[in-house]
Amino acid sequence: MKSLHPDRARVRREIGATVRLAIPLILAQLAAVGSNVVDAVLSGHVGAHVLGAVAVGASVWSLAIVAGIGVMMAVPPSIAQLDGAGRRGEVGAVFRQALWLALAMGALLWFAVRHAGPLLDMIGVAPSLRHDVERFLLAISWGAPALTTYFALRGLSEGLSLTRPSMYFGFGGLLVLVPLGYVLMFGKLGIPPQGAHGCGIATATVLWLEMAGFALYVGKHRNYRGLNLMARFEWPRWPRIRALLHIGAPMAVTLLAEAGLFVAATLIISTLGEDAVASHQVAINVASLFFMIPLGLAMAITVRVGNAVGRGDAEGVRYAGFCGIGLGLATQFLSSALMLGIPHLIAALYTRDPKVIALAAQLIVLAGVFQFSDGIQVAANGALRGLKDTRVPMAITLFAYWGVGMPIGWVLGFRDDLGARGVWIGLIAGLTVAAVMLFTRFWRSAWRERWRRSHDTTSVVVHA
Repeated sequence: MKSLHPDRARVRREIGATVRLAIPLILAQLAAVGSNVVDAVLSGHVGAHVLGAVAVGASVWSLAIVAGIGVMMAVPPSIAQLDGAGRRGEVGAVFRQALWLALAMGALLWFAVRHAGPLLDMIGVAPSLRHDVERFLLAISWGAPALTTYFALRGLSEGLSLTRPSMYFGFGGLLVLVPLGYVLMFGKLGIPPQGAHGCGIATATVLWLEMAGFALYVGKHRNYRGLNLMARFEWPRWPRIRALLHIGAPMAVTLLAEAGLFVAATLIISTLGEDAVASHQVAINVASLFFMIPLGLAMAITVRVGNAVGRGDAEGVRYAGFCGIGLGLATQFLSSALMLGIPHLIAALYTRDPKVIALAAQLIVLAGVFQFSDGIQVAANGALRGLKDTRVPMAITLFAYWGVGMPIGWVLGFRDDLGARGVWIGLIAGLTVAAVMLFTRFWRSAWRERWRRSHDTTSVVVHA
């Protein structure tokens, strides 16, 4: 039996390897947040009407993004396990099926975004905004196939422990979006002003450019040679696609459950008045920005755990998972310290309204409290993805967010008259339950070597 005392040298090596993988992924996630900021800033300078239309349209589009990314999250652990097992010759076959899945998912999202009318009715979009929201969605929907294909390419690269391309193309897309969005939205170079519609066109165009650039990079760079990625044409093969969906579909549900929780919280708080909504938006923006750090770490943890599974290294699974979770906690100490220490200064960066600053500061303090729970839950989920364990985590998050977090938030916010603070306490409760249950799930899986059975089953499917 292996000693329970960790090998310090191995811990240092594992932390170093995880950090090297994670830094480009964190920066790539920050670039994605940056694109949202660009859209908001440009829209706001065009006018309040355009800002409102883009904000509503972006909320609907974000659900499509989450669903697409969730399904394509099946790619990194699948590739990482093959890479760790020294079975790189099989990577091409899995990647070709991932492309078919990406195209199918992209077409589905394209259709869904273009027919989002019932969702807009449910949200209760103001009639004055409805036309521009629909024009935004019609334009941006064309980017859906590019989005899913881009994440198939990202999944391939990240699964091979090559994370810098994600950073390169993330920031490259951001650099293109700024001038393109400005030209289309404001009407420059002889182009009439397009407003919200122009924002959708610019974003969809950038998604296609990012995808094309990444595909060209993968096709030409020496790091991908010998993988026979496109050595031959291959029709869709259901056994392999089913194996990817077995991992990816629960991840999509998990991400939608989490995103839906925060969307629902926003809608609930919107009934409490303008100051409450504005304060909530400030706090959510701050929390989302800091969340990119543990999220990037979680993506790196998935690859490290997947590599260890592929090698058949049970001890490596434990080191990768627990070192990664420890790193996540360390980063959360910094973000929590900032939110708890200077909440008013952070809120003042967003607004000059003293009422909004005061309430936002209270919510930022609560966000500082849930940093640790958020860090543990996202890191543990990343480790479980490396084991290709996604169905039970899906059930855990559904229960934690919607069975615990939302009911508590509703009761405290409205019955106990705590308002936005009560809703945020519900968020803390949901994230804490998720963190405890997901960490426990990984702990048991890592020590019972449950991943071995999953790995053996996956091998059979891949060879089918």
